[in-house]
Amino acid sequence: MSRMWPWLRVLVAVVILVVLVWRLGTGAFVDGFRLVDGPAVLAALAIGLLTTVFGVWRWRLLARRLGLPLPVLTAVADYYRALFLNAVLPAGVLGDAHRALRHGRSAGDVGRGVRAVVLERTAGQVVLIGAGVIALLIEPSLAATMAHAVLPGLGITIVLLGGLAAAAALAAWAWRRRDVPRWRRAVSAAVADARRGLLARDAWPGVLGLSALVLLGYVAMFVVAARTAGSAAPVGRLLPLALLALLVMALPVNVGGFGPREAFSALAFGAVGLGAQQGLTTAVVYGVLAFVASLPGAVVLLLRRGTRPAGHALPAEDREIVAERPDQAVENGLSLARRSQ
Repeated sequence: MSRMWPWLRVLVAVVILVVLVWRLGTGAFVDGFRLVDGPAVLAALAIGLLTTVFGVWRWRLLARRLGLPLPVLTAVADYYRALFLNAVLPAGVLGDAHRALRHGRSAGDVGRGVRAVVLERTAGQVVLIGAGVIALLIEPSLAATMAHAVLPGLGITIVLLGGLAAAAALAAWAWRRRDVPRWRRAVSAAVADARRGLLARDAWPGVLGLSALVLLGYVAMFVVAARTAGSAAPVGRLLPLALLALLVMALPVNVGGFGPREAFSALAFGAVGLGAQQGLTTAVVYGVLAFVASLPGAVVLLLRRGTRPAGHALPAEDREIVAERPDQAVENGLSLARRSQ
């Protein structure tokens, strides 16, 4: 099942994109790439820098709460690299997995390093879900649109994740029977770190505020994409569309980020009278700008490879994450985490 998942998620995304091309034509897709200009690229890089800084701040806040050192420049470089790897590798989270393992190893506590990144990502998703609920309250007519765009991919995702969860539960049951104390220690450590890093009174306001700032940056990027695509709709009208499009992007069914986001944007823009083709073009422009914003991560990869002494190979985690085949991406990322425990 784990070997099939990367290919199935790509297949679902491709089917979504093919249906969109069949219904709306190729013009909206082509426009999404053609309309991206210099000012839009500069805006994407600037917004990407701000969201990265706020994300790094959130990560460092949680890491310090867990007792892990995290230098600012190292954190910024690792965060950018994670964004780039998330954009170009299957699964969309392997960059964060690499970031967690690298930080954990450098700090001498891989488990806690992984938990710091998991908490950081969780905080962002919680704020995004909350904002998405508010967006549905603002525009209740979009609920049906979101269901049409999300349910096909969500259904497949639930079935596949259910199978993976069952396999994981069976493995956990076998592991627990073999090593109950270790299993209990792992769960206890995760709960304790969540309380210390995310749920403490003096921690969650800062994490919540930084997550809101990161989300605001993503919304600003969507507005830039809409303007680049030619939309003159007021920002207030674009806001719920942006929040729900970002929420749809969390589905692990896409090709380089493309798929459900484009389907939802086309349907949602059409539902509110802004035009389905306008929505599709906006989503494509957003995908291009998001990739542009992650490109400093490619520079980080090149610089770190260039500064490695001659004759020294890449570390094992770099080789496995950067040079893996698509069908092995998720499996290799998980195996790295297991070997680091």
